[in-house]
Amino acid sequence: MNSKILKIIVAVLSVIGLILFFRVAGIDKEDTTALSDAVSPLVTYSVGLLILAVAAAIIASLLGIMKNPAALKKTLLGVAALVVALVISYILASDAAVLDANSSVIAEAGSDVSKYTSTGIWISLILLVIGGAFFVYDLIKGLIKS
Repeated sequence: MNSKILKIIVAVLSVIGLILFFRVAGIDKEDTTALSDAVSPLVTYSVGLLILAVAAAIIASLLGIMKNPAALKKTLLGVAALVVALVISYILASDAAVLDANSSVIAEAGSDVSKYTSTGIWISLILLVIGGAFFVYDLIKGLIKS
């Protein structure tokens, strides 16, 4: 895409965002109805931009991967490793009740939500350990070289 066209698109999107923002900022915070009416278009605009940015990033990544077969192989290997980590975390996950900080039950024991919550915690822990191991390995390798 031409650089001038891209700059114009970014400028137009920025001006629209600023107009929506100043529209919200100019409303008295006590008038909740007017404030809600002004915030709604800003939120809708923000969500639309987020969806557009995510779609552009995914499409650009897929196009880049398809152009380079070696990158496709590395990407599929990475996705397979993540799937293995997800399966391991699902196996390790408990389906006990999920409690909040006040010991109130968020998800009942045996529910899908409690199983998925535990799976998310386990996969975070697994990825943290793997990332930490690579960090320490790289640190030691750098110390040995110097």
